Amino acid sequence: MLQFFKSSLLTRLAVLLLLLLALRLPLLWWGLPLMPVELREMLLGEQLGAGAHLYRDLYDSTAPLAAALAGLLELVANRPLWLYRLLALGLLAFQALRFNFVLNRADVHPERGYVAALVYLLLGSVSTDLDILSPLLLGHTFLIAGFSALLPTSREGYDNRRLFRAGFLIGVAALCYLPLALFLLLALFAVIIFAANSFRSFLLLVCGFLFPYAVVGTFFLYTDSLPGFAQFHLRPTLSGLVAGADGLPLWVQLRLLLLPGVVLLAGLLRSFVLPPGLVFQVKFQQLMLVWLLVAALMAAAGRGTAPGTLVLLLPPLTYFSLYLWQKTQRAWVPELLLLVLVGAVLVVRYRAAFFLDNVLRLPSESRYASRPNPRYQFLKGQRLLVLGPDMGPYVQNRLATPYLSWQLAQTDFGHLNQYEAVFRLARNFRPNPPRYLIDQRGLVPELQYKIPGIFGRYEPTSTKGVYRLKAK
Repeated sequence: MLQFFKSSLLTRLAVLLLLLLALRLPLLWWGLPLMPVELREMLLGEQLGAGAHLYRDLYDSTAPLAAALAGLLELVANRPLWLYRLLALGLLAFQALRFNFVLNRADVHPERGYVAALVYLLLGSVSTDLDILSPLLLGHTFLIAGFSALLPTSREGYDNRRLFRAGFLIGVAALCYLPLALFLLLALFAVIIFAANSFRSFLLLVCGFLFPYAVVGTFFLYTDSLPGFAQFHLRPTLSGLVAGADGLPLWVQLRLLLLPGVVLLAGLLRSFVLPPGLVFQVKFQQLMLVWLLVAALMAAAGRGTAPGTLVLLLPPLTYFSLYLWQKTQRAWVPELLLLVLVGAVLVVRYRAAFFLDNVLRLPSESRYASRPNPRYQFLKGQRLLVLGPDMGPYVQNRLATPYLSWQLAQTDFGHLNQYEAVFRLARNFRPNPPRYLIDQRGLVPELQYKIPGIFGRYEPTSTKGVYRLKAK
């Protein structure tokens, strides 16, 4: 199997794609439940499709390009979950093939072929966390697309266009998921080890990085959304307020990273034992070590729970794993290792289907999906607002107010003793208030007392905590 993928023939690429589909499609066909990050993006897409302006009419921290994509997908169909999953599959395949192409073209390893893409896709399928279209997965695609621009193509080093393009794509990635801006550190290190004039080259990178932000800032300025862009996206993300939102618990993420971590550690040890290669290959190895450091900082920025965290490790993991598949005196050893890895990935990915989740002490990711509460089964297709962090009721209903993120909604609901917050609440509910309120925080009595003109129109239902708008 390993020798088969060490060839550069196109037939290997076709087999690789078939292997990817065989590994991932069965679980997708059986049906993965709706994850919180997907539900948030779909609600966001619905609101944008209805004419709302991001950060002006919506209290949410999702990055601009990720939100724009959600709005575009909503134009195709209403909550197109199948399209979200298809795009996630396509993005991961693109990343694997693009990174494999960069490794082959730069001759960073003595052997060519599709082994790097194979490992990338194999370890990227160990968890269903990368089956979902998360902002991190989307932004990481732009990083992989611009990675080749950080590598010089001649002894003279870089040209200005390549450096600007690298910075530009890092900026676009950050507009999908803001902490990806940390990869400017990786770009700085690449400039230091590859470029002759490091300071001037890094300024070009920074200019490229700032250009997409200047364009987006100009757009938000003309749509009167620039203050909201700073208040609901930049400030909460940089302060860590919304870090890791909608992700799996940290202990589940760490256990899912155990298998990729073992492969990474083995590859690292193997790379340090083997004799060093050419100067460029040694520098590339150092670049991958810095990538690992930046990925660790990224994971810390997302508190280790951001959806799609695994994708940050895949490029350096793929590179260092290539040392495990090199020719040895015992040619059967790498082949056996690869077969063991394939079996381990299948066991972890399909542990719930094989009833092994309790044996492995690793719960299925589906346990943390968004599901409607049985108490609210009578609410279907309604316009409502949930006063609390639980987004489950929105699975079968629609958001009726700007308060998509409950954490950011504390700007108003957490300051009911301030006139400005009360005024914003009254304005945001006015012209078309939600049909139902689900009060998980016991706020309705206080709201009825302070804003009786709006919340005094709601009456309790037979279900505790649910209020219905009175008929006129």
